[in-house]
Formats: sequence, C-alpha cells, structure tokens
Amino acid sequence: MKKYFLQFIALAFLLATGLSALAQLKIEVTGVGSDQIPISVANFAGDQPGDQSISGIVRADLARSGLFRIIESNEVIPENAPLDAATWKSRGADAVVTGSVISGPDGRIEIRYRLRDVTKASDISTLEIKTQAQFSRHAAHRVADDVFNALTGVRGAFSTRIAYVAKSGSEYRLEVTDSDGENQFVPFRSTEPIISPAWSPDGKKLAYVSFDNKKPIIYVQELDTRRRIPVANYKGNNSAPAWSPDGKKLAIALSRDSLTQIYLINADGSDIKRLTKSNGIDTEPCFSPDGQTIYFTSDRGGSPQIYRMSVEGTDVRRVTFRSDYSISPSVSADGRMLAYISGRGANYQLHLHDLTTGAERSLSKASHDESPSFAPNSRYIVYSSNSGGKGALTVVSTDGTARYSLSTKTSNIREPAWGPFTK
Repeated sequence: MKKYFLQFIALAFLLATGLSALAQLKIEVTGVGSDQIPISVANFAGDQPGDQSISGIVRADLARSGLFRIIESNEVIPENAPLDAATWKSRGADAVVTGSVISGPDGRIEIRYRLRDVTKASDISTLEIKTQAQFSRHAAHRVADDVFNALTGVRGAFSTRIAYVAKSGSEYRLEVTDSDGENQFVPFRSTEPIISPAWSPDGKKLAYVSFDNKKPIIYVQELDTRRRIPVANYKGNNSAPAWSPDGKKLAIALSRDSLTQIYLINADGSDIKRLTKSNGIDTEPCFSPDGQTIYFTSDRGGSPQIYRMSVEGTDVRRVTFRSDYSISPSVSADGRMLAYISGRGANYQLHLHDLTTGAERSLSKASHDESPSFAPNSRYIVYSSNSGGKGALTVVSTDGTARYSLSTKTSNIREPAWGPFTK
C-alpha cells in the first residue's frame, strides 16, 4: 500500500499531455438545486447588449450557482423605475433585479442596481459601484454577490478567482481566471512541470512548486509584479505549500531529512521548523481557519489517510476511517467541513466529511478526482477530474445538488485552488 501511495505522489508531479495554446474555459452546467429561487434580471439602462453586458453576467452567475431559476426578461429597466409587481408575479418571479450603467469621464462607469421583492413590492438591497470600464466584469460579479447574499444569507463568491495548472503541448502554465473562467492571465509558464498552487490569504500572491531547475522548488510569486522568490530549495522533495491564515507562514512537505515530512516556514523562506517525525510519508498540509490545526496526508498507519495535529506538531489524530485510501485534505473557511479524495474500489472520488458529526458522502460522478479546494464562502468546491486522459475542472455545491464544469477542448487543466475574498 505504501508503494501505491508513493506512486500517487509521484504522479502528482506529472500532468497529462495537452494540445494547444491558451484557450478560453468553457462552462457547462450539469446540475441545479431542487429549491430554486425564481428571479428575473432586467437589462440595465445604458448597458451594452448581449451576454457580456452587466445584466448578462449577473444572470449567468446566478444561473450557474444552481440556486436560482432565471425568469427571462428583455425589458430595459433602470434602478429608479417603478416596479409593476402584478406583472412580475404573473411571470412567476419572486424577485427582480434592475439597474443602470452610467458612463463618466476617463473611462469610468457607475453601476447602480436594485433588488426588489415582488410579493412585498419593496427593496431587498441596493448597491452603487464606481470603477473603470475595463473592470466592468468584476463589478458585475459584485452585483451577483450582493444578490446571492441578500437572498440566501451567504456571501457570494462570484467576484473571486481560481488558479490552476494548464498544459498544452510541452508548455505548463500557471493560470488565474475569474470564477466563471473569464479574464485569464498567466503569472508563470515553463517547459517543466508546475504543481500545487496555493493562494495567500490576501489574494495577492501564489505559492507553487516549479521544476524549472530540474527539481521541485517552492516559490512565492506576487501576482501584480510577477516577482517570484524561492522559499524552499532543499535537497530532495520540496512540495505542497499551504498558507497560514495570517499569511505569515507556509506549511510545506520536505524530504531533506529522509522521508517526506511536514515543516513550518516563514513566507520569505526563513526560520524553518519540522513538525512531524513519523516513519511514514507525511504530505499535503492545510490549515484550519483559526490557524491552530494542520490537516495532512500520511501513510504512517500502513495506508494513506487524513490526520490532524496542532500547529506545534503535537496531538496527532487520525480523521478518516471509511476507506483504505484518503488523500488531499481541504478545510472549508467556516471550519465545518473537510473535502478529500477517497479511493474505494476502482474509483477515486471527492468526498465531504462533516468535522462536527463525522458524517460523510460522495460528491463526485467521475472515477478519478484530484485536488479539491473550497470556495471562500464554504458553499462550493472546485476539483479536477481526469476523463479519457484529459483533465477538466468541476465545481459542485456542498449539498451535491448544483454542479458545473470548466474545460477546454485542447488544454489539460488540473490542480485548482479557489482564491480568497478580497477587498
């Protein structure tokens, strides 16, 4: 069993072959929630027509979440127009979004939106956003976030970003996109493998492993400046970086002292401290939201399982018991759930473990899943699946009812990491 675990970790360093250059991600919604909120998003006054309009982006965000049933509307309704509640009620809408886009000097725009309750004929939420026109998509996502929060009580995550690794031909790319797969940019590319991207808590940096020098080295890269620094370049394996919630430290996996073990290091590469001292392989650390606990994968008991320990490396306890193969832990931002990959029979699928009750269930419909990562609102998980030798990303709600995929026809995409909320 240990040999198989070693083979899996080695395979994590290799991404399957792709075929072309950078390509736009395609979204395919494959599941929706059973209790959807019927809502209509009217066309905003002063907005451009089409799917790339502010109102079009808001509609797509809400539909993709699986929690809303979109009542189609072709009307242009500014946010200050009176609402004909009887008409909207007859169409089956419980809520209506209206708004205006006002162009100003120097390429600036102002978006004014209003969310209205049809039954009560009253306002639920209003918002004004001033920004540069080039950031209109982000502003639209913020509107969708506000609608999501107002109607569900949960903060929306449409305005957040996802990082992942793509491979096309002989090129590996670290790519970052909006949560809907748009606005791609490439912080780093190489002809050598890139793995294990991890967001800093402020969303300004990514830690990842690069094989640029023919060996795995952990780097931290600033996204705005593209500046990167090596923070772990020891003998042997340097892998699996995970940020502490305060952004000051990284938990990493190193083999510099024999078998791979968990270490704690400052984000600038200084002051390294070994945390685990087992006779197995300890890897894939991740922090609890309060920073006091580290979850990790270890085969110290004979097969790979998820364990937890204090940030000091004490009080080590096993967490998973339902299968002979459990890897890749990810903890939700609210600290209630653990996502991981479980091997059962011939399938390696995403599972969700309730850290309070111990209950768990499968969230996957595929046979080979990898690298789960929670959205910062704890309501969705992004993970990669391998189908026919080609990697794609899937997003699933934590209740398993809503699901959509992000893929390209030509590139392999794997190892997703969902970014944090940012200001």
